Amino acid sequence: MVHLCFGAALLGLGRSDDRRLFWVAAIPPAAVLVWVLARAGGILDGTAVSETINWVSGLDLAVSVRVDAFSLVMVLLVAGIGVLIQAYASRYFNPDTPGLGRLAGLLTLFAGAMLGLVTADNLLWLYVCWELTSITSYLLIGWSDRDPEARSSALQALLMTAAGGLVMLVGLILVGQAAGTYELSAIVASPPSGTTVSVGLVCILIGAFTKSAQFPFSSWLPGAMVAPTPISAYLHSATMVKAGVYLVARFAPPFADVGFWRPVVLTVALITMITGGARALRQTDLKRLLAFGTVSQLGFLMVMFGAGRPEATLAGVVLIIAHALFKAPLFMVVGVIDHQAHSRDIRALGAWGPGWGGPRWVAIISGLSMAGIPLLFGFIAKEAAYEAFSHHAGTGEWVVLAGIVAGSVLTFAYTGRFLLGAFTTRDVPGAPPLPAAEHDHTSGGQPAGAPSTAFWVPAAILATLTIVLGVVPNLASRLVYAAASSLDGAAPEGHLALWHGLSTPLALSALTIALGAAMVAGGRQVAAVQGVLPSLTWGDRGYLGVLRLLNRVADRVTGIVQSGSLPTYVGVVLVTVVTVPGFALIGAMQGQALPRFADSPGEVALTALIVVAAAAAATIQRRLSAVLCLGAVGYGMALLYVLRGAPDLALTQLGIETLGAVLFVLVLRVLPNEFHQRPTGLGRAVRLVISASVGVFVFVFALVASGSRTARPVSDEFLARAVSEGGGSNVVNVILVDFRGFDTLGEITVLTVAALGLVALARAGARGLTIHKPDDDALVMPSLRSYIEPRKADHGALADIRRRLDPNDGPHGAAAPPEEPDRPPERPS
Repeated sequence: MVHLCFGAALLGLGRSDDRRLFWVAAIPPAAVLVWVLARAGGILDGTAVSETINWVSGLDLAVSVRVDAFSLVMVLLVAGIGVLIQAYASRYFNPDTPGLGRLAGLLTLFAGAMLGLVTADNLLWLYVCWELTSITSYLLIGWSDRDPEARSSALQALLMTAAGGLVMLVGLILVGQAAGTYELSAIVASPPSGTTVSVGLVCILIGAFTKSAQFPFSSWLPGAMVAPTPISAYLHSATMVKAGVYLVARFAPPFADVGFWRPVVLTVALITMITGGARALRQTDLKRLLAFGTVSQLGFLMVMFGAGRPEATLAGVVLIIAHALFKAPLFMVVGVIDHQAHSRDIRALGAWGPGWGGPRWVAIISGLSMAGIPLLFGFIAKEAAYEAFSHHAGTGEWVVLAGIVAGSVLTFAYTGRFLLGAFTTRDVPGAPPLPAAEHDHTSGGQPAGAPSTAFWVPAAILATLTIVLGVVPNLASRLVYAAASSLDGAAPEGHLALWHGLSTPLALSALTIALGAAMVAGGRQVAAVQGVLPSLTWGDRGYLGVLRLLNRVADRVTGIVQSGSLPTYVGVVLVTVVTVPGFALIGAMQGQALPRFADSPGEVALTALIVVAAAAAATIQRRLSAVLCLGAVGYGMALLYVLRGAPDLALTQLGIETLGAVLFVLVLRVLPNEFHQRPTGLGRAVRLVISASVGVFVFVFALVASGSRTARPVSDEFLARAVSEGGGSNVVNVILVDFRGFDTLGEITVLTVAALGLVALARAGARGLTIHKPDDDALVMPSLRSYIEPRKADHGALADIRRRLDPNDGPHGAAAPPEEPDRPPERPS
């Protein structure tokens, strides 16, 4: 609620350019940080903090919050890094940048949604927070709403994560129904089983894969780098992208032994880790390089948590902390570079003046931690990961171990590319020279001005923690082991240590560093090998292919349901009315007796008159004659009401028919006397079938409705209360004026508007205005071809979308496969 209030207030400031608003936005995460630290002792001892507020009892929907040790880790990351990001953003944006109030508000709302997600104990409430992170992420990525690339990237992120979220919702419902509860803690404590649960788990995994950018859904994350760097550092490195990992971490311990879970998760995660690392090696833009590195690291995290084994879960907790500590400062340093040098392209960087020592050391420390160099916390995490899979004798474990070693070698290699490219003038292997036009936008080879200390201090704080925990990892032992134990009760107990003696993990770490260093030294050979390998843009091509298919389907569907023909629209409505409740009426017909046809000879005569007039209206050629026949039907109904003892209803019917006849006559003054165009044979047959169906439906409905009354009619109560409460003996008048006065007022309003329209219509002819003849397709039933072929107008309306989606057409091949070097560098406003 604190985040909601602050976020809404900051959004109200909208276009404000006051950078101090980011300090205001830092208050909610700071308050959460203080609160959770005050309760950390009890939580780490195993006493989770929980609170439940019933929301919709009938749907088992409650705002259930539960903070155990693993949620504590996530809250520390979301709130702690959130405070630092707000401080960083206050220096990142220039003082005259408009819209800072909206940005600060969105960041606050996102932080609140993310905190709700990682503390939710009700599956449905978790889903609500999950989608709130998608929506706020969409608004943050598209913050520069005048930039088509930002809009396109935001839409791509929203489509992929929200679609996955809907699939996940199905899975959560299936699992919740099978378990008989939607409380997450109860489900993992007593996991259900069966086919329904297996299907639900597949759906949950799809949602987790899309949110955490797993193969083949990883294309949205590099595209989201168009957002300002504070957003990239917060959403796409430390928080939102870990939501899928968080969900898998919760479900893996009790469900990892379900037949498909472990093979699917490990296969997808290893592919993500290796392909992400390989693509990072081909980037020249620092942010995109880090983005693909994040994709790779998310695969790494998914391997650890998805395995569902105690040792791997423990390693996953260490890795998720280490990743946040090194990836967020790396993004922040890239923002500093971009802000000062006006470029993120490693082909244009390398000239740094005095005052860059701080950012350079922050990048080196964080980068080396990511590469797994000893004395940094990333090394501890990588050792724990190797340890988790090096003591099992199965073939599958060795395959997984080989996969994460290969991914770690790639991590070391792209880290070298990042550091050497950003801080040296070394040539970039395999990359074409930077075009002169783009080079002119940079500092032009001149040393970039030094950033202010306050600009890079938030990143330095995280880098310092990386060193401290790398040298004295035991400081994090209590937090890590308690978090692992909250996920899996069988998690081992112990403490983190820098030195475990000569062991297999240490040998693998040495192998990783040696192979990674060889890849950095042999950059040209690596680039040559990559040049002959097939492209790794499957996810990008798949996304664009789905959008193109969706476009074609939309063309066809629009051509059918929006044909422009009034008879078609009316036909669709009538068929829907007949079909949907028709099946229920068929069942209700059982035992229904036919009513008496007539009570007097006059009713028989009037019924014959109505039938003849209706048949004549449907077949007659002249418009005016058809209208008169319709009027005969209406007046015949009015006479039937009189014979049945309902004069008030008869007067109403008489007024409606008279008014309708006048309207028709006014319109027919400017229309031809006869119907020149008649429906085709097929159209006539379709109309007859629909008309007959509607007639039968109305008859059956009246029959069933008249025999379905089980309670006393409401008219008895009206009669009893008319005099005592309405003060009138005419019950109809009392109903209209007293019992349903507002309804009557609404009806009078409608009649008044209709009367005004009638007057305007009548005066139009007096002023010499004409009513144009309606289009032909509104008079006749369209041919079958018109249902199959899309209208020409549809092609024109969708042409712009196609241009955006076609990578070979136009500059906005927007979401075009961004194979390297692809997107232009972001320019801080």
